[in-house]
Formats: sequence, structure tokens, C-alpha cells
Amino acid sequence: MKDPLAPHRSQARDGPLRGGRSGRATAVVLRPLGLGDLLTGVPAIRAVRAAVPGHRLVLATTAALAPLAGLVDAVDEVLPARELEPLDWPGPPPELAVDLHGKGPASHVVVAGLDPARLLTFASPGYPGPTWYPDEHEVRRWCRLVSEGLGVDADPDALDLAVPPVPPAVRGAALVHPGAAFPGRRWPPDRFAAVARELAAAGHDVRVTGGPAERELACAVAEAAGLGEDAVLAGRTSTLELAATVAAARVVVCGDTGVAHLATAYRRPSVVLFGPVSPALWGPPPRPHHVVLWHGDGTGDPWGTELDPALARITVGEVTAALEQVLQR
Repeated sequence: MKDPLAPHRSQARDGPLRGGRSGRATAVVLRPLGLGDLLTGVPAIRAVRAAVPGHRLVLATTAALAPLAGLVDAVDEVLPARELEPLDWPGPPPELAVDLHGKGPASHVVVAGLDPARLLTFASPGYPGPTWYPDEHEVRRWCRLVSEGLGVDADPDALDLAVPPVPPAVRGAALVHPGAAFPGRRWPPDRFAAVARELAAAGHDVRVTGGPAERELACAVAEAAGLGEDAVLAGRTSTLELAATVAAARVVVCGDTGVAHLATAYRRPSVVLFGPVSPALWGPPPRPHHVVLWHGDGTGDPWGTELDPALARITVGEVTAALEQVLQR
């Protein structure tokens, strides 16, 4: 078999492959970001595995996402990491280190600090590599880095995750997820409540999801929708339990957030509401069971402290119509 690293030895140090604690050559992939970031990087991680099938593949990601990383069939081990901080690497220098974090030296130095025999990054001062294109979809961007850098095919649709080995909080529910990392990406709670009320009236078992910090928001949505306290799952599920619940869901409605990518990973029907960011950059793949709503022009602020005007233009009627559409499919 042709060595996939051979064409790139001009950028590598001379000498034999260097392994980890297992004696196998090691590849380290850096992706210590949020839930959606991890899931959009899965196809690229799988492509790294295809490029170096005999290596031990270590994914450096946050401790909170480590359980989900175990659902990616390409990953052998998880290394806890914090964004843009040096890695606590326990073994000899790896053969390959891949920066799936960012486009510039701030993250490149993290993987370079491992002293790998081969380093793969996007091009920036002092670091040769493929060119970064700002208008490229997040999934395709990282697939292209690995494809061009390691000479392997990378399938952008290879987004699926294994079903978690834990029971879901509920099966067959309509999940309403009102939270998002920043206010600019949060559709108004009263509109989520109106959608939840419509779903319940149609006979669906409606549950409101979220993290511990989003429980107050979820409770407000449930109360306004006329749902009982049992309908609120926010703050009551672990990361794996949330993933299992999405995998077992009837449908998911949410904003531009990590739960949308879980719905993609488990091919569950979803309606995703975009505002400041174009779905051409972060949206789900073109599958019939995902519908994206967006009225923007891509000039909004994804870290904004106020509701994005484009997101505000999405109406309750549009969302309920889209839900009917995906449920009929």
C-alpha cells in the first residue's frame, strides 16, 4: 500500500515513524470546540483514519465532548484539550498532527508543539498547507484540508454517529430546543412556545431540551406552551443521553446550534432556524428530512447580543409548515 505521507516528506523530519504508548505510530487531530464543531469535523476525522489506517488516532477535544467522540468509529482515544491551550501530551512525538481548529498560527502552534514528524494545517505565515476559503461550508473545508494534505478521498456526507450505549430520556418525541450559544442566534422563546403548543395539539409528545444553563429558558417555553414540568429535559440529561434522545426523536426543531448537527448525525427529521450565519456555511446536508429556514444575507453577527433581524423574520407559521413538510416525508 502506498504510504499516504510519502508525498509530503519534504515538510517532515527524516527518520522512522514515531509511535505512542501502544508502540503504533500515532496521529493526533485537534478539535477542542463546541458540539456542532465536533460533529462537522467527523468526516475529516474519518478521512484522517483512511489516510493512516494503521495509526492510533487520538482526538484532542474538550472533556465535555469526550463521550461523543467515542461514538466516532475512527477515534481510538480522546485527549482532553482546551481551546488554544497547549496539549498535555503523554507520549513520544506523534507521526502526524492535524489542526482541525482554525486557519492561523494561534491553533497551529498547539499541534506544532507536539513536535510531530508531519504537520497538517491550513496555510498561514510559517505554515505551508492548503488555502483557507472563508465562504466554504465548514464540513467541506476540513474534508478538503485532509484530502489535499494527505491525498485521500474525504466524504462530506460521512456525518453519522453510532447510537449512544445509554437509553434515551424519551423515545419518539418532538424535541424543541430553544437555546443557542449567543442571543443573536436565539429565536424568541414565545415563538418556540407557540410551535411547541402546535405540536402538542397535533398529538406529539413534546419535550424541551437544553443544557443546565438553559433550564430556565426551557421551563419558560414549556410553561408558555401549556406543557407540564416533565416536558422539560433541559439540565436533566448527560451529553450521551441528549444524543440518545435525539437519535430516538420523531422530529427536532432548533436554531443554528449543536443539536441541529446531532439531528443530522442521526438522520432525524429537523427544522433548523438560521439568522446571522448562512446555512451555506453551517447548514445540514441536502437531505429530504432536513429543512432550513433563513431570510438573511450573511452579514449578521453570530456572536451578537441582540436577536438577529434575519432570524426575527422567521414566523411561527413558517416553522409549523416546515414541520408538517418533514413529518410527511
